Amino acid sequence: MSENVYNRIALLRAERNVTRRQLSDALGVHYQTIGYLERGEYSPSLYLALRIADYFEVPVEVVFSTTPFPRIGERTA
Repeated sequence: MSENVYNRIALLRAERNVTRRQLSDALGVHYQTIGYLERGEYSPSLYLALRIADYFEVPVEVVFSTTPFPRIGERTA
């Protein structure tokens, strides 16, 4: 069983024109942490995951998932 945590942080940042630095400053984390999260090299604490979702004003499951998100334009069954 895989313990990967998938996320849409990069997509949400791009949609809202937010840099890694801006997001990290708002969250009080190092800007490299955002890169680690986006690449799946680091799984956030529950607290950080909730703060990221709150920053983007979306439910946490819109940002994070234990299964890969469908690619944009990909049809789901």
